[in-house]
Amino acid sequence: MGALDGIRVLSFNHFLSGPAAAQHLGDIGADVITVEPLGGAFQRNWAVANRFVDDTSVNHITTGRNKRSIAVDLKSPEGIATVKRLIETADVVMENFRPGTLDKLGLSEAEMRKVNPRIIYATTTGYGVDGPYAKRPGQDVLLQAMTGLAAHTGSMESGPVAVGSVPIDHHAAALTVAGIIAALFERERTGKARRVDVNMLQAAMDLQGESITAWMNGADRAGPRGEDGMANWFSPAPYGIYAAKDGHVMISMSTPPQLAGALELPALAELSADEGFSKRGEISRMVAEGMARLSLDEAVAKLTEAGVWHEVVQDYDGLKSNPQVDHLAAFTETPSAGGTPLVMLSHPVRYDGETPPVRLAPPALGGQSREVLAEAGLSADEIDRLIAEGVIVQSDKMRG
Repeated sequence: MGALDGIRVLSFNHFLSGPAAAQHLGDIGADVITVEPLGGAFQRNWAVANRFVDDTSVNHITTGRNKRSIAVDLKSPEGIATVKRLIETADVVMENFRPGTLDKLGLSEAEMRKVNPRIIYATTTGYGVDGPYAKRPGQDVLLQAMTGLAAHTGSMESGPVAVGSVPIDHHAAALTVAGIIAALFERERTGKARRVDVNMLQAAMDLQGESITAWMNGADRAGPRGEDGMANWFSPAPYGIYAAKDGHVMISMSTPPQLAGALELPALAELSADEGFSKRGEISRMVAEGMARLSLDEAVAKLTEAGVWHEVVQDYDGLKSNPQVDHLAAFTETPSAGGTPLVMLSHPVRYDGETPPVRLAPPALGGQSREVLAEAGLSADEIDRLIAEGVIVQSDKMRG
């Protein structure tokens, strides 16, 4: 049983934030039907690092599980009429196109509500559904630049740095899920069916809530980034990545006296915790010198003994041997149609100590078109005609 058993979601999403949000809903029980164009949604045909596993895009592996796929010609009147039949049966309609895209196809929110006034209509956009930036392309790294995330990442010495993943997309997805569940809960209590709007601009700002709030309220700063090895502009030293002889260690919130003994730096013993703020650069430089004299194993042993919060800097390969990752079963594998394992991140929330299962592997394009339309009340003859006329695709073999 899942929390959203019995809830049907139509997902008109593409690329990452929208499909990721829909996947979260599918993980917790919703019947998610992804409505794709005849050639497939973007994330099915394009892959980060250009990586496909048995013709399945890693982007589709990232966001495609626990969904059914129907492929429809949304540019044909019959395709739109068919989609409206699906809307009649839906609880939630999701989309993350630029504002107005579905309106041009005859699928505006108003048109959908004529068909089904009880739907929760959820949008995930770059900058909001209206306003001066509404039609701009909303892409993660562009939002990193606009919202200060890039300006506040890196060092004062090296300049701004983009975060090496796409945190804004993923945070926007999480906010979309939260908004939809809140709207569903309200609808069950009051009968009111709301529109849920999430935008990546505010998602990016929300990600930086602590530092933006400090900055806007006059916190002392020399610049937007850390200096002398500090990870940021607002934390007490030492707080950042420090190089040992054969690797790097992240040192978190620790006082100068704690580091004094661990790194044989007696000058640090004379400094108070408050001076971690006022003498950031001086402390950070001393810690860097102390760490540079040690091997990684030596540094870890000394920091551990002194009770200093720290962690060795690792890449993704380190996750494979991480015992806590293994304990949490944070990776899930399911076979592709060709038998090759597809490695996915598991749903990140546990319920009574259990992770929701993968009920459906990322589907082939239109893999469930026939069954979805039958559930919506179309006859076998109607479905056969739509397939024969190219309005609908039913396939288990097209690129996944």
